[in-house]
Amino acid sequence: MDALLTIGETARRSGVAASALRFYEERGLITAQRAGSGHRRFPRAVLRRLAFIVFAQRIGLSLEEIGAELAKLPSERVPTGRDWSRLSAKWAGRIDQRIAELQRLKVGLTSCIGCGCLSLEHCRLVNAGDRAGRIGPGPLLWMGGRRKR
Repeated sequence: MDALLTIGETARRSGVAASALRFYEERGLITAQRAGSGHRRFPRAVLRRLAFIVFAQRIGLSLEEIGAELAKLPSERVPTGRDWSRLSAKWAGRIDQRIAELQRLKVGLTSCIGCGCLSLEHCRLVNAGDRAGRIGPGPLLWMGGRRKR
């Protein structure tokens, strides 16, 4: 059993909450063995899978996409660096798209938040077509859509 980690050890080593570990197990993203007491025990190799899951979520993959990618890994052995590399190689384009999206968002926020009213006709980010201007003055979209009295 010394090659296996408890759920607490796995959470501490991976930085992933124990509740998330149970959730990932339910979703089939990771697997655990059960000790005689019924407690979960994770193989050390699960730490790599968890790092992959965290990374994949940060670049915007859904849990369904992550599960599909993890299913491509060999089940009969611990995945190698080459296995991980093969999975992540195609993500460079997705990361570039995400960077471009965030840059567009940054530019949009700078001009939009500058006045704070969110009812300017030129605000394409949150208030397309000046919807908030027809409801009333002020930052309505940030205040829950308060209407004129």
